[in-house]
Amino acid sequence: MKISVIIPTYNRYELLKRAITSVLEQSYSADEIIVVDDGSLDATSNIQKDFPSMNYIYQKNSGVSAARNRGIKAAKNEWIAFLDSDDRWHKDKLQEHKSLHQKESKLLMSYTDELWIRDNQEVKIAKKFRKIGKNAFLENLSFCNIAPSAALLHTTLFERYGYFDNTLEVCEDYDLWLRIASYERVALINKKLITKYAGHEDQLSFKYWGMDRFRIRTLQKLLNDPSFQNSPYYLQTQAELLKKLEILLKGFKKHAKKEEVLYYEREIAAVKLLKPFY
Repeated sequence: MKISVIIPTYNRYELLKRAITSVLEQSYSADEIIVVDDGSLDATSNIQKDFPSMNYIYQKNSGVSAARNRGIKAAKNEWIAFLDSDDRWHKDKLQEHKSLHQKESKLLMSYTDELWIRDNQEVKIAKKFRKIGKNAFLENLSFCNIAPSAALLHTTLFERYGYFDNTLEVCEDYDLWLRIASYERVALINKKLITKYAGHEDQLSFKYWGMDRFRIRTLQKLLNDPSFQNSPYYLQTQAELLKKLEILLKGFKKHAKKEEVLYYEREIAAVKLLKPFY
């Protein structure tokens, strides 16, 4: 199994060095490392001197989705692993993926559990974020429960279901995982094999308010996709979309945002009219 590792980054030179080092220290070596610099203004370009064996790609600032997609298209191998530049892999991560996929040759995507660190202390993971590993679609329907840094995918999945959505500033992973998990089995490696570090100011999850606004767009896309009309998950997706819309509507009513209230009332009415083909 030959693996290309894609690391998108923006103004994270010091953190990026830690991420790349964690790849180089793997017990099962990646075949290539691709760093996609999304228009950094700091010293990120120096990473080429620090790690001359990796492939450095610079692009005009276009967002994390565009950076990951650029890396996917540049990769020379059939297996793609993602690593966010502020995360770190544990040394046996790729070996665990390799062992699983050798046993299950038809499996095209897997992911691992994770460890969270904030202010140098391990954070207890909330129950809703704990990994179950039974049904990836349902377990990711309310919120994204697969970190990009935890995932390994075969390139045929991008050919079948598309790439990361460049129009989504955040929740782009939620969007792609649901598209894939609608049709494919996605397996959990129930071991904490990545560390996610929280608390730094440039995290996208802290940059945007109302993250459900972006998840709503994903659910709307799914329900309006003709190929999803016969999905066994259609009604559950519709119910989740209504739930998220109603939560936002309640908030806008509370703050007397008349224009937004009218918009979400219309959206809710439209979703209630949707019906699957079967």
